[in-house]
Amino acid sequence: MAGMIKREDIEAVRDRSDIERIVSEHVTLRPAGVGSLKGLCPFHDEKTPSFHVRPSLNRWHCFGCGEGGDVISFVEKIHHQSFVEAVEWLAGRLGMTLTYEDGKGPSPVAHGKRQRLAEANRVAEAFFQAQLNTNEGALAREFLLQRKFDKAAAEHFSLGYAPKGWDNLLRHLRSQGFTEAEIVDSGLATRGARGVYDRFRGRLIWPIRDLTGATVGFGARKIFPDDEGPKYLNTPETLLYKKSQVLYGLDLAKKAIVTQKQVVIVEGYTDVMAAHLAGVTTAVATCGTAFGSEHAKMLRRLIGQSRDSASGVVLSGGKALGGEVIFTFDGDGAGQKAALRAFNEDQEFAAQTYVAVAESGLDPCDLRLHQGDQAVRDLVARREPLFAFVIHSKLADLDLDTVEGRVAGLWLAAPVLADIRDLSMRRGYQRELAAWLSLPEAEVEAAVKKSKNAKAQAQRMGAENGSVPAPARPVARQLDPAERTQADLLSAALQIPQALYRSGFDSLDPQWFTNASLRAIYETIISLGGVEFFVQMTRQYAAGHRAEANKHWSQMVFDMAPESLHASLNWLMLQALPGLDEAGVSAYAHGLVIAMQRFGLNHQIANLRSRLQREGTDPNKAVAMLSELNQLEQQRRALPA
Repeated sequence: MAGMIKREDIEAVRDRSDIERIVSEHVTLRPAGVGSLKGLCPFHDEKTPSFHVRPSLNRWHCFGCGEGGDVISFVEKIHHQSFVEAVEWLAGRLGMTLTYEDGKGPSPVAHGKRQRLAEANRVAEAFFQAQLNTNEGALAREFLLQRKFDKAAAEHFSLGYAPKGWDNLLRHLRSQGFTEAEIVDSGLATRGARGVYDRFRGRLIWPIRDLTGATVGFGARKIFPDDEGPKYLNTPETLLYKKSQVLYGLDLAKKAIVTQKQVVIVEGYTDVMAAHLAGVTTAVATCGTAFGSEHAKMLRRLIGQSRDSASGVVLSGGKALGGEVIFTFDGDGAGQKAALRAFNEDQEFAAQTYVAVAESGLDPCDLRLHQGDQAVRDLVARREPLFAFVIHSKLADLDLDTVEGRVAGLWLAAPVLADIRDLSMRRGYQRELAAWLSLPEAEVEAAVKKSKNAKAQAQRMGAENGSVPAPARPVARQLDPAERTQADLLSAALQIPQALYRSGFDSLDPQWFTNASLRAIYETIISLGGVEFFVQMTRQYAAGHRAEANKHWSQMVFDMAPESLHASLNWLMLQALPGLDEAGVSAYAHGLVIAMQRFGLNHQIANLRSRLQREGTDPNKAVAMLSELNQLEQQRRALPA
């Protein structure tokens, strides 16, 4: 983190910055008397101008909302920056090099390089925009028109076209005084075996801007059939462009986001365009990466928190205090995984997160194209809280008209509720789930408590055993023969649990699993009711849908287990099993149980004989141990060969 900027530098930035020019980039100013300008306030909604700027004093003030200050405070508020960030931003525009009290500010060299790369992006953006209107840009314009994006839309989003050829932009940038190194460092050109060439060729171009409106990179879509590259190609990571820290459309959406306390996250550039043109002007998209914690931090600065930071109590379920983050991904497996990722990563953020899924499965761009603007607005209006979406996703394929279906739904959803850390929120969803499943609330509460306890126990076991890593390829080389049998048995229990029905799997002694991670996984399975419960659960499924039951079962175990076991579970779930028919698979699985029982009995017998050698001098103890030893050997002889 940079240190404090020297006072004299702050004063120099304040004095040299043109407040009229900076404010005019956001507000249309008109004369309002001698030495005064006025316009509509950018910080609150109004119809009559009450926002005044007096350039001679370098001050601004709104008589409507009471906000005011100097040029630095205006930049802080309009860009949602800290004081230091605002001063640095203004200094960058002025070409000033700042000095810091502790010398920890950005170096003059880095500062100058950032300016050069920013300027290269600005020149490139203007070049791309001009190329869109050339004869060669006709296919790009046709692509847009087919999606109901006219010339006005292209200009509003500053779209462009990168012409075919290897060095069109490269030559243009060189003519503007940029060096080859600067062009490569900006991500606009690539260095290959044959030299330097344009990164974007024959593609439709979207400029990607940061929160201040500065262009930091580009997104490019292929439009020619002979283009063998990826569908979308973005600027690589540069000094300016960090894909985990940018959201496409945020520069256009930020004012609406702040005003409406809402942000809509869509999946692509055309989806952002469609949403904005349909009236959803809070839409943004990630740029070639999943939504992550850095994106969440950016949005928090715009919409605020959903909780009182001191009490941690939810203040509002609506957007009056905390705002809403609405994801519009589809309802398929990928969409559900995205929701679960948001749920697991940041629950305080998840508490203000919603999901909007189109019934038709269309994304916002196609939805607007086929059904019109109102359909996009309706999509957002039908948003569903993230927690509810995750739970409904778990229940989607179950027949809740049957007892088995409702019980299966309870055990699929219970781990989700158990992971909700806010007690009031968890209790609320316990009541909701009880209503959805037509089950007593006490029964739901008990299942959630059991899920929490099981996960806590598994986590404690992992800690006590040093969180032993296990099955993750190439783990097969690390397991001894006994552990190999244990792993194979758990793979069968996770992938084909029906093959273990009435095999004795559920009554195995957990201590027979000598690998700590495998033992924790076995105990997780048992805490869910074991394979006997799975068989009860599958009675609701039609014969042709048993694969769905197996999918739900493995997901239940995965959700119940602590994160430290997820790598092991993934390996066990993907480990290849013998390619046998149904009878052969059952025989194979039962054979693994017998092998485990034999191993366990052998282990017990060996331990008992060792004790007999040590403690056999006591006649009473010797008789008891010999009797127990005889019983164990009888059990071992009774096992199938």
